[in-house]
Amino acid sequence: MTRTMEPAAPAAPAAPAAPTAPTAPTAPAAPAAAGPFTGPRRPEALADLLVTFLETGSPPAGLFRPEVFCDLTVPQWRLQAEGVPGLVALRKAGHPAPGLVPRRRVDPTPTGFVIELEERWEQDGQSWYCRELMRADVEDGMIARISVYCTGDWDAERQRRHGQEVVLLRP
Repeated sequence: MTRTMEPAAPAAPAAPAAPTAPTAPTAPAAPAAAGPFTGPRRPEALADLLVTFLETGSPPAGLFRPEVFCDLTVPQWRLQAEGVPGLVALRKAGHPAPGLVPRRRVDPTPTGFVIELEERWEQDGQSWYCRELMRADVEDGMIARISVYCTGDWDAERQRRHGQEVVLLRP
């Protein structure tokens, strides 16, 4: 099944910005196996959990295998992490603030799924934006390997300049 880039489901209202102690995420109910997976989750369900991680910085229980491997490519640089703590640290080093994924597209693959998405977040008083393409390999219903290709983070000035110089045919 191929889906067009569409707005993500509405997010819950944002919590106050005050720091809070982390809480253990609740394990989501696992839907029945479908498509090419032998695990308990469909690609769309895992993609929803991945978006939750991207928006909050905290991976929901059961999203990643304990030994998950992440290969991140940004403009002119490449980074890797292994294990859930390493992957979370890599994410927070680049995107320490919570954000939103206003649009995404998920396509199943024989070994997992591909997700194309946009991210927006506020950090240090500035609005940021990026586009990413991620390929996830799934084992036992959890992400075992993920490759992330990111456009790089666009600050407010770059977004403004792009809006003045380019007319996009589609969002």
